[in-house]
Amino acid sequence: MFAVIRTGGKQYKVAANDVLSISKLEGEVGSKITLGEVLMLGGDAPKTGTPLVAGAAVEAEIVEHGRGPKVVAFKKKRRKNTHRKRGSRQHFTKVKINSIIAG
Repeated sequence: MFAVIRTGGKQYKVAANDVLSISKLEGEVGSKITLGEVLMLGGDAPKTGTPLVAGAAVEAEIVEHGRGPKVVAFKKKRRKNTHRKRGSRQHFTKVKINSIIAG
């Protein structure tokens, strides 16, 4: 069984025991969280939501918090001796999917 969830403005296809990196969530490492925005449940009898599946949820555990690789934005105007370099690192939360509740 799998589920399609929405968190942080993105959609993820998850199954039990999956580990994935998502946008930063509040919570301590080791704490359990419930992701309630389930768009679809798949398996033998798939269910799609309009837009969400009623009563469905995904239980996960926070594994770690971190920062992704640096993304560099470099702008240059040729022959003008002008350039600008900016870097940023996106915060993420790594979660382990424990179970999918069909409701």
